[in-house]
Amino acid sequence: MLDKVGIAKRIAREVKDGMYINLGIGIPTLVANYIPANLHVVLQSENGLLGIGPFPTEEQVDPDLINAGKQTITMLPGSALFSSAESFAMIRGGHIDLTILGAMEVSENGDIANWKVPGKMVKGMGGAMDLVASASHIIVAMQHCSKDGASKLLKECTLPITGLRCVKRIVTDLAVLDVVPTGGFKLLERAPGVSIEQIKNATAGKLIIEGEIPEMTF
Repeated sequence: MLDKVGIAKRIAREVKDGMYINLGIGIPTLVANYIPANLHVVLQSENGLLGIGPFPTEEQVDPDLINAGKQTITMLPGSALFSSAESFAMIRGGHIDLTILGAMEVSENGDIANWKVPGKMVKGMGGAMDLVASASHIIVAMQHCSKDGASKLLKECTLPITGLRCVKRIVTDLAVLDVVPTGGFKLLERAPGVSIEQIKNATAGKLIIEGEIPEMTF
């Protein structure tokens, strides 16, 4: 199975030259460290940053430069700082090519739940609902199962919904899967050393397996 860094490295392979990309809180922020140097992309954070670089070294840390997850970041030449109002105008205006975000649950129809567990204190949904409603392409970075072993890829989400029919691709610690238009998770790749049987047992929603399923490459 992959660790969080492994998930981020695999997602970095989805990045294309020229993209404007929003990185959500958690695993998605790690993707910034693994984008190939030959690609020119612009990373956006909903709290008002455009042009985010990799995480800083100890000498580079500036406590005034943080992303939406309150992690310190670096900024590349030509980057910009602005208000959250301008940031959400970019998001709602459809100017983000790719959104990478975490999830607590994804349904086989592409619904996502990622902002609230009933009974637990939360500050709010943040920008997740705007992001999933506005992005042209959404990739979810997540663990395939919860800490108690329950699948997080379900027939239907049980937690409060963030967005409906919006997830296109999922990268977990076990696999890469696409949500197909007719409903279901199509298995594309296996994590190194992970069997198809393991993925079947860990997926509660409809799993579609066609032909040979290769292992991920990085």
